[in-house]
Amino acid sequence: MTTAVILLILAAIAAAFPWLIRIGFRAPRVVEQGSPRQYGLACQEVSIPTENGKRLFAWFIPSSSSNSAPAVAVLHGWGGNAEMMLPLALPLQQAGYAVLLLDARNHGRSDSDNFSSLPRFAEDLEHALDWLALQPGVDASRLIALGHSVGAGAALLVASQRHDLAAVVSIAAFADPESMMRRFLAAHHIPYFPLGRYVLHYVQHAIGHRFNDIAPRHTIRQISCPVLLVHGRDDSTVPVDDALSIYAQRPGDRVRLLILAGNHDSTHEAERHAGDLVDFLDQATGQKTGIS
Repeated sequence: MTTAVILLILAAIAAAFPWLIRIGFRAPRVVEQGSPRQYGLACQEVSIPTENGKRLFAWFIPSSSSNSAPAVAVLHGWGGNAEMMLPLALPLQQAGYAVLLLDARNHGRSDSDNFSSLPRFAEDLEHALDWLALQPGVDASRLIALGHSVGAGAALLVASQRHDLAAVVSIAAFADPESMMRRFLAAHHIPYFPLGRYVLHYVQHAIGHRFNDIAPRHTIRQISCPVLLVHGRDDSTVPVDDALSIYAQRPGDRVRLLILAGNHDSTHEAERHAGDLVDFLDQATGQKTGIS
């Protein structure tokens, strides 16, 4: 094999490598099979505009209250969809909250885009919150962001950038994207030097953000509203130490940590502790005292 041929092969591999990374980290798309109606919840299917001219699929569940109600925008994790977060909708709606369950881009029934990332999840959540604020029966001064896994990281990122949220609920957030990706690479037997290091560098370049800037253990410091950190004690995808790391960086006494039994998909476990969730939100929004 001549030197020229070898150089051509290497050039082809280098050109294909970014494409291979995008394919390797592409989120699986799981389309909803059910709906909130299975839980006896009246809902509207809505389409919300987001970045790059794309649209998000969502279910809007009005509050059970006749008054102007606080509202929760609920965002799933990587490879998830709105249906996977449905267990939380019933206790929230019964407690007087309006609920918006949305699909991020490239997930569920939302539009496709060229890639997904934590910042793009955050963009979608931003647009969902802005849409919620305009709905009749919603108190725009009492908006809440709730997310799972990457969606939780997005909720914390959004709350660090805007100061009109009443509360944030983070379920199973990782402390920082770099550690999460290094665990992924190790699980797939990809050596950090030199291949893994290049992958992390490329991903930061592709998403347009340094991992440190969007890491929950850093964004938590910039959040002024009450935060509830929920994590499964037996989480093997994102160890509970990540929750402790985020909690350790809290800016004050408005951050609570709730460690439950269960693994990474702790939505059903959180449903069983819905009373704790609702109590936290009632205190944050004034529902319990009647303060608005």
